[in-house]
Amino acid sequence: MNRATLHERIAALIERSAGAHRAAERAGLADERDRLLQDLATYQGDVVAPYRRLAGAGHQSLFDEWPPALPTEVFRHVRVAAHPPAEDVRVFRTSGTTTGARGEHPFRDLALYDLAARTAARTLLFADAPSEGMRLVILAPDEGEAPDSSLSYMLARFSEWFASSARFVWPLDADALVAALSEAEASGEPTAVLGTSFAFVHAEDSLERSFTLPAGSLLMQTGGFKGRSREVAPDELRAALTARYGLPEHRVVGEYGMTELSSQLYETTIVDPGGARLYCPPPWVRVTAVDPERLEPLPEGTRGLLRIDDAANLDSVACLQTADSATVHPGGLVELHGRHPGALPRGCSLAIEEALER
Repeated sequence: MNRATLHERIAALIERSAGAHRAAERAGLADERDRLLQDLATYQGDVVAPYRRLAGAGHQSLFDEWPPALPTEVFRHVRVAAHPPAEDVRVFRTSGTTTGARGEHPFRDLALYDLAARTAARTLLFADAPSEGMRLVILAPDEGEAPDSSLSYMLARFSEWFASSARFVWPLDADALVAALSEAEASGEPTAVLGTSFAFVHAEDSLERSFTLPAGSLLMQTGGFKGRSREVAPDELRAALTARYGLPEHRVVGEYGMTELSSQLYETTIVDPGGARLYCPPPWVRVTAVDPERLEPLPEGTRGLLRIDDAANLDSVACLQTADSATVHPGGLVELHGRHPGALPRGCSLAIEEALER
């Protein structure tokens, strides 16, 4: 299996996903996705050194139904890539707010990242956007200011793909934000306000008036709910945002992504019996809750650690183990519970040691 063939298969799967609306179509794509993930694991086990060490540790074979998943923590310690640094076109870096060390995700090209981001956003975020695009108000740095931020890169692409006009409000200045929102309110154009949860908390602290954004508008928030000075409960922040921007609750949409992935999950209007909003992965992404000790898949509806297999991760590792707690419901919908409490789970710690052994 070579890179060019895998690239072609991944792109074809993502492109077919855009038109897969019926359950039977998505089920067929899931079978194709799982075969592709297996082939990706075999390829990456040969060409990505930390993954080769993990696969060769003996606790799990690459040819099992579930290839080993590399903990995202490994990206903080060693290079995770199938190619040398000279071939990097972009390196995205984590914030480093958890441990101080910044994880790095090198890309040999961004074609699959772009295709995955555009397809998922068009299907799950901007599905009912006007053909001419929406007005975007973005509470994040432009990619020129933060070239190693995967979020800034994605939002810059959104401004190209989905915007009739786009305004980056950063640094977050209350007067500039009021001006941008007032213009949006008066324009009558559907508007998307996009940013991190922390940015919206900061805006809540500085804004003195509320807005009524035009019909068809939406708000996308991403990232944790813990700011530098205080922590805001997700339900509390959602209620504040619907009131501040004059939006129905279902038009406030959460996004789940991370530097180590090439794809994103978006909140749906579907809720679990307890009332939690659920996230939908795109068809080329497989999500699974696993046991924190053994890292083995758990039955649907069981809380565990979130494992994400992202077929768009061609030049790093597709099978990733996070330290986030989650429940995966029927249909692959994900209920997020935040970071796993306490120390790094034992299963992740052992896998990290195996991946880093020399």
